[in-house]
This record gives sequence, structure tokens and C-alpha cells, in this order.
Amino acid sequence: MFSFNYHRPESLEAALALASAGEDARLLAGGQTLIPTLKQRLASPSDLIDLAGVPALRDIVREADVLRIGAMVRHADVAASKVVREAIPALAELAGLIGDPAVRHRGTLGGSIANNDPSADYPAALLALDATVETDRRHIAAEDFFLGLFETALEPGEIVTAVAFPVGARGAYEKFPNPASRYAMAGVFVARGEGRVRVAVTGAAQGGVFRWSEAEAALETDFTVEALVGLALPAHDMIADIHGTGAYRAHLAAVMARRAVERLLGEVG
Repeated sequence: MFSFNYHRPESLEAALALASAGEDARLLAGGQTLIPTLKQRLASPSDLIDLAGVPALRDIVREADVLRIGAMVRHADVAASKVVREAIPALAELAGLIGDPAVRHRGTLGGSIANNDPSADYPAALLALDATVETDRRHIAAEDFFLGLFETALEPGEIVTAVAFPVGARGAYEKFPNPASRYAMAGVFVARGEGRVRVAVTGAAQGGVFRWSEAEAALETDFTVEALVGLALPAHDMIADIHGTGAYRAHLAAVMARRAVERLLGEVG
């Protein structure tokens, strides 16, 4: 690990000032990816700004039809939150499936989406639930936030402060986890509300999380498991590695989509 200056600001303003002052400052929001990267000397920031000391980023609040979760809320807290479970049960269930207990008690919502790992779980929920990412300077629709592998719309020094989830749609998330890492080899979030269906897939595609428009159209016409029969994702667009081929991940995504619909219909779970 290279040497760096460590900071633990107690306000968002102080964090922003440090982020703009550092020659190559990096934000620490749980560190589930960044700390291993530093240990392997794959990054050498001048300053590490730990956001864990900013209380304004740790709130979970429901305001009318919006559930707002602070960027520094840990996965375990989302999973256990009564507010989240009452507002969007599927979101709490998704958080409870992330990694292992150690990851869930260190990893944060903001850190996960800012990193935009193609196998992360949260991005599927944000896309399917039509969430809005709030930063220190603007609001970004989830549709416009995730740009590709490890790429987001965040500008240098911009800090995610919260994610706002509309309340009302029913949702279900199903994933096939890698047996070792628990990352999603394919995860599908299906949300249904006011005549609209949104289907988001994570873990499977080379370009990261995406909406499966063909599945959405089929389910808007006929919200049944049978409506998805025959639909297939292009294998050549899927991730192929030592854990599975592109065809395998495309198959997994289709299976997870059917399971999510089954769950929404109350046929299982």
C-alpha cells in the first residue's frame, strides 16, 4: 500500500473542501473495493477522505411517496430497516443478499453505486424502481447515472449524498450468486406499478446493468411467467469468464427474471 493522507471529516462541506484540495483525493464509502485496491498497490491517492464521519449521509427517511436512503447507509442497515421493509420490501431483501455479513456491515449504498461494479446488486434496484441519485450538486435519474463498467455520470469531486426511491411499485429481486464471492452472476429486479413494468438485469452483461426492454414489453401485455418463455438475451453481449460463459449468464438471467415474476405473483416465496 502506498502512503496517503487520511481524513475523516464531520460534515459534507468539509468533505467537499478536502476533495477539491487534494492532488488526487479519493472518497472512502465503505471500502469494499477501494481498500483491496490500495493493498494491491493498484491505486495511489494523495488523500483518502472517509465519509463515515458525516452523519447527514446516514439517514433513512420516508417522505410521502419517496424513500430516501443516505449514501453512507450500510447494506445491513437497509436490510434491517423497518422503514425500508414497509416502503419497499424487495429493496430490503436485496440488501440482505449482498455479499456476506462482513461486507453487509461495511459496504454502503453510495459506495456500491458510485463504484458501479457490473456484478453489484443495487444498480438493478435503482433502474427497476426508477430511482434518483442525489449528489452535492444535482439530481441524476438512475437511467442516466450508470454509464458502463465502473463508469457513472459523477464528475470529479462530486459526492453522492442519497438515493430517492419512489414508493408504490411492487418489486422482487432474484439473483444467482457466485458461490465464492456472492456477487451476482445474474440478478434481475422486476418492478410493477401503475400499468408499467420495469426489468433490470445486473451481473450478466459486459456493459453492466441494463433494462431488459423485451421482457418489460411482454410483461406489460401479460404479467405471467409464460410471457417470458422464449425470450433470450444475446449471449455475445454477456460476460464470459472462468465462472461461466455468456450463454450460461444469458440463461441465468432469463431464469432469474421468471423467478422474480413468480415471486411477485405470490407463487413462491
